[in-house]
Amino acid sequence: MRRKKICQIIPTLDQGGAEKQLSLLACHLDKQQFESHVVVLTRSGPLEQTLRDAGVHVHLIGKRSKLDPTALSRLTGKLRELAPDLVHTWLFAANSYGRWAAWRAGVPVIVAGERCVDPWKSWWHYAIDRRLLRSTNTIVTNTTAVSSFYAQHGIPRESFTVIPNAVLPNTRTALSRRELFKRLGIEPRGRVVGAVGRLWKQKGYRDLIWAGELLRVAYRDVYLLILGDGPDREALRAFRDRSGSFDAVRLVGHRCDAAELMSAFDVLWNGSLYEGQSNTILEAMTLGIPTVATDIPGTRDLIEHAKTGYLYPPADLGALTRSTVALLQDDRLRTQMGEQARLRAIQHFSLEQMVQSHEQLYLRLLDGR
Repeated sequence: MRRKKICQIIPTLDQGGAEKQLSLLACHLDKQQFESHVVVLTRSGPLEQTLRDAGVHVHLIGKRSKLDPTALSRLTGKLRELAPDLVHTWLFAANSYGRWAAWRAGVPVIVAGERCVDPWKSWWHYAIDRRLLRSTNTIVTNTTAVSSFYAQHGIPRESFTVIPNAVLPNTRTALSRRELFKRLGIEPRGRVVGAVGRLWKQKGYRDLIWAGELLRVAYRDVYLLILGDGPDREALRAFRDRSGSFDAVRLVGHRCDAAELMSAFDVLWNGSLYEGQSNTILEAMTLGIPTVATDIPGTRDLIEHAKTGYLYPPADLGALTRSTVALLQDDRLRTQMGEQARLRAIQHFSLEQMVQSHEQLYLRLLDGR
């Protein structure tokens, strides 16, 4: 039986959430049934080698600007050359260029991917989404929160297929607290709260910095460590310094060893104002670390309040601080919640479940074309 040729299209191969999920999927599709290709619209990144090592074919288009007709032409030519049975696009730029190019190239099955609630979009973004829906077999998302959001902008819920994110089981030995402080070059403290992610407005870091100072007042022997980089890094650093929180809050920048450092956290914070499904929270769950996070759609799919972590109303820094102090002061509670989080990750967000769900979807669409 001829293998089905699957072509995933994504803007970059940076280490973002959507990129990680695409990499997991492309690397683990059943090689007996599927031939896997990834087309990168704008630029490559560190995940390219991971894909190539798994036998995935990677192709770079080199889009040079937001509006680049030559990139659309090159992408269409690449799809005609590859002649995939199915194209699956990820994120807005790839959803736009990729679906249009796939339609022009005569690809039989076209699947889009929406991974997050996107309030940043303007009317013309939604107009493009609605127009391209006509040539789309389904839109894969990771949570019903996304389909509910897009239903408000003229894209029916029944256009979506929900397949939750996957997370790999933890196989690492937890980093010792002593090694954590040594790697970061900071004085030891008794407790560590961490936040991991891109430094920009969506992630709510200004609130977390304020809460870090409140936490220091309530529980003095603690750091808030913020791991990550992004366009707001210098603004956040200045905000922290103006608020007098340097002693409590450390912005340590991008770290290649972020997963190892996270294993030494007592509690993870996630202050996102909107999300799809947070990969960072899932990774913390596999490490047995309870999370205190904003009570927003998507995150509610991951955290069972007062069982695997705590949810707090956005901007309610008092609730964030109180929940965190309760965890820091009670080793038994923190361990119990962390273990419940780990079991939930295994049961509901496994790699096997995510990959099989995509394979079944692909085969169903291909059989029904």
